[in-house]
Amino acid sequence: MKERFVIIGGNAAGLSAASKARRENPNLEIVVLEKSTWASYGACGLPYYLKGDVKDLEDLVAISPEVFRKERNIDLRLNHEVIKIEPENKTITINTSSGKTSLAYHKLLISTGAKAVKPRIEGINLPGVFSLRNMDDAQKIKHYLTEYSPKSVLIIGGGYLGMEMAEAFHSLGMTVHIIELLPHLLNSFCSEIAEVVEQHIKNYANLHLGKLVRNVQINKINNINNGQLLVQFAAEQDKTGENLVTDLILVATGIAPEVSLAQEAGIKLGKTGAIATDGYGKTSIPDIYAAGDCAEVKHIVTGKPVYIPLALSANRNGRAVGSTIGGKATPLAPVAGTAVVKVFQLEVATTGITSLEVARKHGFDPLKITIASSSRAGYYPGAKPIKISLLADSFGGRLLGASMVGEEGVAKRINIIATALLAGFTVEELENLDLAYAPPFSPVWDPVLTAAKVLTNKLITW
Repeated sequence: MKERFVIIGGNAAGLSAASKARRENPNLEIVVLEKSTWASYGACGLPYYLKGDVKDLEDLVAISPEVFRKERNIDLRLNHEVIKIEPENKTITINTSSGKTSLAYHKLLISTGAKAVKPRIEGINLPGVFSLRNMDDAQKIKHYLTEYSPKSVLIIGGGYLGMEMAEAFHSLGMTVHIIELLPHLLNSFCSEIAEVVEQHIKNYANLHLGKLVRNVQINKINNINNGQLLVQFAAEQDKTGENLVTDLILVATGIAPEVSLAQEAGIKLGKTGAIATDGYGKTSIPDIYAAGDCAEVKHIVTGKPVYIPLALSANRNGRAVGSTIGGKATPLAPVAGTAVVKVFQLEVATTGITSLEVARKHGFDPLKITIASSSRAGYYPGAKPIKISLLADSFGGRLLGASMVGEEGVAKRINIIATALLAGFTVEELENLDLAYAPPFSPVWDPVLTAAKVLTNKLITW
């Protein structure tokens, strides 16, 4: 029997692992089991499909199943749901349309991804209430939009997905409400940046910050169901609260690692609740690996395990596991949590540690500054304001992270900080970077350099 590498999950991490393992070892038998009808798709593109920027849902498929099967010799099986892992005899149990079956493995990768979190709210499963995590979810929402032409929407949650979908729904002519339990939108960003986003988004949506949804009901008028939903929400300590009537609800309260299979098999989870692995993706059980949105990763700044589910790290670390299985031992890459989100006219980005509280929790003595600058030379037409918040450790000036917001130039500038974090730069070293300059693209002192200069001066006088 050939050496068999079995992969549970047919998207970013799983298929990256399969493809890399095939390149490293042409003789390896590779089986990928995906429980849905879709594989190898860009879930990050789902809001843009619903908005209409992406015409067809199939456009989000990166590589077709036929290419994996015929050109890469990877046995990709759709509609195959793994329901049990038995490490003691190295087999898995699978549900298929034909019934249950079992499959033996020599090496196993768990890349089951993450699931949408649904808060415990009465009425959260009523018709007209949706989550958006996968292609099937997108199809359901698209059908509802087409069939019922809703005029209003309530988004529960003010994170990345909530912001992207606010823009999508607004572009469709819908009245948008956003309810967020925390005091600010985009909680992983610092408050100085989030406040800019909040002021901007008020031009397009109705914000309800620091509020929680208590229940959802069918809105009946004279005992007739008109297809609308009645939402009761309030501040946590408020006994009276408010009512809101809407045609559609999107629950965007975050995601959690899908670890049920791993738990049942006795695989150790980390403190984050995701699957714990070593530096090569190995779990606590021999010959079983984990990668992608179900697994922990090491943080560039702290060196400790974190749960930061992002597309690039899923693809990269899946690829690393595939390389290791194929015979070329390859360590997983650490992450800084670098992310950017489009919020109407704004680009909002973050990387590393941006919170003083989080930095202190990890043993740093942090200092933070926030500066206002410009995307281009001030005299050049079309210059837009940029705000950058930069964080460093007061002992030695090590760079810890940054958040930034502006109408242009943010998505690329955050990559400068991400690169500096990987290199272990001090703020002074960041200040001395020889960045390109021309008036249409930047001031002489790029906003990143200005922020570093201001923080360096503060560190000197601290």
